[in-house]
Amino acid sequence: MTLIDAIVQGVVQGLTEFLPVSSSGHLAISQHILGVTDSNLFFNVMLHVGTLIAVLIVYRKTVAELIKGFISIISDISKRKFSFKKMSHSQNLVCMLALGLVPLFLLFIPIPGSGGLNAKELAEIWSGGTGYFIVVGISLLFTSILLTVGIAANGITERKARASHIKKGHAGRSRLNAPDALCVGAAQLFAAIFPGLSRSGSTLAVGELRGLNKKTALDYSFVLGIPSILAAALLEGKDAIFSGEIQQIEIIPLIVGVAVSAVVGALAIFLFKWMLAKDRMYIFVIYTAAAAIAVIIISVVELNSGVNIFTGKELVFA
Repeated sequence: MTLIDAIVQGVVQGLTEFLPVSSSGHLAISQHILGVTDSNLFFNVMLHVGTLIAVLIVYRKTVAELIKGFISIISDISKRKFSFKKMSHSQNLVCMLALGLVPLFLLFIPIPGSGGLNAKELAEIWSGGTGYFIVVGISLLFTSILLTVGIAANGITERKARASHIKKGHAGRSRLNAPDALCVGAAQLFAAIFPGLSRSGSTLAVGELRGLNKKTALDYSFVLGIPSILAAALLEGKDAIFSGEIQQIEIIPLIVGVAVSAVVGALAIFLFKWMLAKDRMYIFVIYTAAAAIAVIIISVVELNSGVNIFTGKELVFA
């Protein structure tokens, strides 16, 4: 992998991890075009680590609040004073974060009728095989649909708020409950399986459908991604070490890719928050729909010819 490849993929990852356009989908697109197939999985995970650094920096106050909430929960439990009904804001956030992660455990449960294949392994096949490029297109289309639904749901919440004389920007709930966390967690689960289904976009849309105000839904989406990205990095890092894959990684391109994804990721978070506040989400709806149509058309052409039209190589179904 060249430095140019690493920089391009770092920029793509940094922009798309937090913008609601799907980082996994755009990495699959860039790798499909560049013909990059070596050590994709481990390199992708390390790019996610770069964006993890970005969200930890931007949401450092929220992370500190989570740590404070966790410590206070342990303290209250030890003193037999803990109560779900009387949780503080930070304690509630900790509990909702834990609940939101529960659906991800379904990634490791075998899919019925698949011969023991689980959802995580299926996701790796779809993202790694060039013959499954059409999955990226279909998933991007669903991202566009979900964003549209989220915009509509937020519009309904805003109208109800205006009718109740609530100021613009304060519509919707700012405190999560258990169903909210589980629904948003389920959205994150599907985003982890389908390359092209935006994690931030789908979790934001589901949060808005649940009646959360858009700021709360977005902040929860970003914070929920912290343990998810960390867990993925640890799991794939372990696999890379034991398989010997890590020995094939070129260190300089890896470091450059991670640094670029961190810097660009931080900028993308601020851009997303600004666009959400200014009601510019329709731009992402149009973009993901256009990208989906382009990828689906290219995929159909490639499936008919049996080769990647950008590299001339045969399609891989593995």
